[in-house]
Formats: sequence, structure tokens, C-alpha cells
Amino acid sequence: MSSVSDRVLTQPALADLADVPAASVWVRSGSVRLHVLDYGPADGVPLVVLPGITSPAITMDFVARELTDLVRPLVLDVRGRGLSDDGSSYALDAYAADVEAVVGQLNLSAPLLFGHSMGARIAAKAALSGGIAGTVLADPPMSGPGRPYPTSLAVFESQLDQAQRGTSADEVAASWPRWPRREQELRARWLASCSRTAIAATHEGFESEEFLPLWENLPGPAVLLYGAESPVVTAADVAVLEKSKHPLAGVENAGHMIFWDEPRPALQALRSALKDLLAR
Repeated sequence: MSSVSDRVLTQPALADLADVPAASVWVRSGSVRLHVLDYGPADGVPLVVLPGITSPAITMDFVARELTDLVRPLVLDVRGRGLSDDGSSYALDAYAADVEAVVGQLNLSAPLLFGHSMGARIAAKAALSGGIAGTVLADPPMSGPGRPYPTSLAVFESQLDQAQRGTSADEVAASWPRWPRREQELRARWLASCSRTAIAATHEGFESEEFLPLWENLPGPAVLLYGAESPVVTAADVAVLEKSKHPLAGVENAGHMIFWDEPRPALQALRSALKDLLAR
């Protein structure tokens, strides 16, 4: 388990929550306390949102706030990120158990799941347990045994070193020049809240666990979104994924960080996918 000193959450980062139109709620998954941003409305169809490997819940705010006319987004600070506790395990089973805890303790009836990258793998795993009305997976890592994840662990660790040292939006922009300025700022302030242990364990999972069996056995309606220029879901991967019963939708000019690279087209694709699921 990572130590408390491994993670840094500054006052300016916490102050960002004042601008987020969501309520902070908490659930327990075993001994792990999990933080969730609940955007409402209370009577909306619940959509549990699961971010990526180094994306605390607040970094999905720009997506979640645009969905409240369709659903009730609830964005999870995945264990080891943001305000949620560290965990003794960062295996896919542990992440999926956290989703089940959120659904059960918040009394979410027939929720939808939406995950990006790591979150897409978690959503697919959690959906296998049943009780999910539909799933949207955005650019899930297709890596696994014999196929390295395109971004090395060393790159993630270097970015985390920058954040824990005290980075800036300009420094983030050097790596992610296409992102909206606010998202660069949030990345600069919140990346340091991610556990080094969690990142390393998850990255190892990307290279030891396969996504395709999850996709092929995914119950209920599902849609997979991918970036047309993503190194994570390649054209060859799309050809394989299309053999499933579930539909796919590409976002032109987007890499792996679909919603940050092409916010408007990506949001339109997500809204279209959610409307299809809601119509079932």
C-alpha cells in the first residue's frame, strides 16, 4: 500500500471543487473510503463515470456537467486517486468491487456505466456482475500479454514527479498542447493526488490482463467509443472489436484522450451513445 506522503493534495486543488456543480458523497468498499461527485438530478438515470489511470474525478467535470439533461452523472475518484483512499489492491477485481459498492450504497437502480481508458476496463469488468442497464466504453487499453501499453510506466512516473514537485498548466501544455486551458490547469493541480503505487499496479494490469474477453462477454447493451488516431485502440483493433454484437463509434482527429483532444465531437458521440442506451 502506498504511504500518505506518496500523494499530495493542495489547497488550490481542493478549492477547484467550489466551481464544480456536484455534491461530494462517500461510500465504503471494504476499508476503502471512496469519494464520488454526484451531479444530479436525483431522479435522473444514474450514470457511474470511471476515469482513467491518472484522472481524478474532477478532471471529468467538463464532460459530466454536459450530461445532466440526459442522466445523473456520478464520477468516482477511483481508489488511489483524488480524495479516495489508497487500497491494498489495484487489481481489476478490486476496482470492480468499488463500482458495486457505489451502486449498492447509493441505491442506484439499473445504472449505466461509462469509463475512459482504465475506467473502460473497470466498467467492462463491473458490468459482468449484472444489474447494469448499459455500458459505454471509451478507448479501453487493448494491451495485454505480449503487447506493451503505448505509454511506458517511466513516462507516467516522470509526469507524477513533475506534479509532486509543483507543476504548472504551461508545463502540462508541453505534453498535452491540444487540451482546453482549464483541463491543463486541473491536470497540473490534481495529478499529484494520484498514488504512485496505484499507477504502477494499474499499468502492470494493462500489460498482464486482456480487454477483449471482457468485451466479448459484456452483457446487455454497450457502445465502444475510440479515437481515430489513438495508439491504444488501433485500426487493427477496431477490425477485431467490430466482430462483436456491440456497436463502435470513432471520434475523428482524436487520440487516446478523446474528450480532451476533441471535446465537442467526443461529447456528441457520448451523448448519442447514451441516448441509444436510454432508448432500450
